[in-house]
Amino acid sequence: MTSQPESGFVIPPPEQASLPVEGETGRFPVRRIYCVGRNYAAHAREMGHDPDREPPFFFLKPADAIVPSGSRVPYPPLTRDLQYEIELVAAIGKGGADIPAAQALDHVYGYCVGIDMTRRDLQGEAKKLGRPWDWGKGFDNSAPMGAIRKASDIGHPAEGRIWLAVDGEMKQDGNLNELIWPMPEIIAFASRSMRLEPGDLIMTGTPAGVGPVKAGQNITGGVDDVGEIKLAIF
Repeated sequence: MTSQPESGFVIPPPEQASLPVEGETGRFPVRRIYCVGRNYAAHAREMGHDPDREPPFFFLKPADAIVPSGSRVPYPPLTRDLQYEIELVAAIGKGGADIPAAQALDHVYGYCVGIDMTRRDLQGEAKKLGRPWDWGKGFDNSAPMGAIRKASDIGHPAEGRIWLAVDGEMKQDGNLNELIWPMPEIIAFASRSMRLEPGDLIMTGTPAGVGPVKAGQNITGGVDDVGEIKLAIF
């Protein structure tokens, strides 16, 4: 008779995805990563869509797609068009469903800076064929994240610069006040479809200026009062 591992599982369980929290020795465990598509008007237009008529929509990334700031990340397979999208990320600390927008920020533990790495050619092919985006959005190392700053320390940023540079050249330079759907509405809208739980992250969309990055290049980015992120592609 074969004995089970001490964990009680038939194979070793995967490592819990998590993020550091500034000022804390403990880490923030990550359950799911929700991503809001085309949530800045200028970015929606550069992608060929009308931002004035589109309600928010979401896609998911797996929690184990997270890589910490400062990492060296290999250029992913199956693509010739790897692109960056800098984003403000909300970390949910209190769960709920059908959350009223007026109470939504009470559910936020803190915020960090993230990059939605995208295999744009695979995403574009999936769009044309009416297929899911998973291969273009949810691949390995597709969710670089910085450390979380607690909302109790910084409040809830509704405006401030959000930017990204490649090898020191500014590519994205926007402001959080340009969000089509601000944070309370994003949380409220998402919670109508699926119950949010502690450990969930919400990537809130990216400003205009998305574009390709190549092996050998370095990405830096940041959000005022939230933090900065660094990433090397090789």
